[in-house]
Amino acid sequence: MATANCWRCLGRPSTQRLLAPSSLASFRAPTSVAAFTTSATLLAKDDNSFSMKGHIRSGKRLVLGKKKKGKTDRSKPPGPGERKAFRKRIQLSNDNALKVTGLPELEAQKLVDPAAVGQIVSLPSDLVDQLRTAEAFKPTQNWGLFRSPHMLVRKDTVDFLGDLTKRVGNKETVRTVIDGERSVGKSMLGLQTMAAGFMNKMVVINIPEAQDLVEARTDYSPIPRTTPEQFSHPTYILKLMQAIRSANEEILSKEIVKLEHIHLPVSVSRNSSLASLASATKEPEFAWPIFHALWQELLQPGRPPIMFTLDGLSHIMRISDYRSPSFNLIHSHDLALIRLFVEALGGKTYFPNGAAIVGVTTKGNSLKVKSMDKALEQAAADQAGLPIPERDAFYAKYDERVFEALKGVKVFDVKSISKLEARSLMEYWAASGVLRMRVDERTVSEKWTLAGNGVLGELERASLYVSRL
Repeated sequence: MATANCWRCLGRPSTQRLLAPSSLASFRAPTSVAAFTTSATLLAKDDNSFSMKGHIRSGKRLVLGKKKKGKTDRSKPPGPGERKAFRKRIQLSNDNALKVTGLPELEAQKLVDPAAVGQIVSLPSDLVDQLRTAEAFKPTQNWGLFRSPHMLVRKDTVDFLGDLTKRVGNKETVRTVIDGERSVGKSMLGLQTMAAGFMNKMVVINIPEAQDLVEARTDYSPIPRTTPEQFSHPTYILKLMQAIRSANEEILSKEIVKLEHIHLPVSVSRNSSLASLASATKEPEFAWPIFHALWQELLQPGRPPIMFTLDGLSHIMRISDYRSPSFNLIHSHDLALIRLFVEALGGKTYFPNGAAIVGVTTKGNSLKVKSMDKALEQAAADQAGLPIPERDAFYAKYDERVFEALKGVKVFDVKSISKLEARSLMEYWAASGVLRMRVDERTVSEKWTLAGNGVLGELERASLYVSRL
């Protein structure tokens, strides 16, 4: 049987044997020549002619199905700031958890009473509102697993707050840094410190995340007529003043303005309260002058004591990510709000009414700052009466401004919790319906050992990991 070829192939010279005349007589050329094609479509044919197929190139792949398009996501995208709000949301109650009754309510005396060590205490609703306004609660803490906020009075709480409240009551200035290993409860101790400040009628000012002020996340502007040039965070400071007013409204509404503030861009009468001064503007560009005026009013004799706390101390002990108009990197201590805290922590600010300046370090989300580590090591050695360690002679990048800011501070090292404190926590978790196991000596010893001999965060992971899922 003859092989079907296209018309061009038949017209090409070939070395094969020519067809016989008899076969040529029966061959009839097609009436119309089809255009060259690479498809497999059959050409028209007659009864007395060969079946003409299209020319097929070698290597052509036959596609039997249609190409499927990817599925398009038609869901509504999150709005501006919605992801951040979801990531940083604070949930302080859970209706699915069991209500634990019979627990004592937190009082100022319980935080300094050695007999209260190991007790679980509930937080009053007014105190919860103040702590929430001051952003004392952290998203990483397990508040959302229980019916209402409770806290453990531990030995470190009594030791730290007992000395702090006594010295502040004597109108002394306490400059301290809360340090410790990762997940031992440094931020929780900072929360208990702010709770003691609110209950002892102090004006509490809190910077919850120091990295928001140095990582170029917030708008900033230069402050005129400052040498060296300083910079402020207008929007952040305005929000901070609103939080100060809401959290300390009971105290600030009773204090009257004493100084003349003729330089302010808004009018403030001398008969107005400090609460009205804190809410004198709603414009970010006027936030820093009014905040500075409020700070000067709080430093006047006869005012309530001040508690100034900051979480994430290592972030402000370095050069920030902001740049000056000459495109040079700005040191964190040249940012006005941070400079205010650093001068208070370093002892340059005089507090006639007493104050507690507390900086909290963080190990889970921080940079390695050798200047801060060496300064805290020297401060801890001086506090314990040991020889002060020398600086590394082969490291030439020590920051003198960091050593100056941490000169003379007291370092409080947070330790792990004891088995007695761990048992109190586990019994509270079991009463809330979160921990579904028998709490006895064997279980407590097992979880306490798995948690690195009482590391608070590891104890929560070892016991509440299934519940967090």
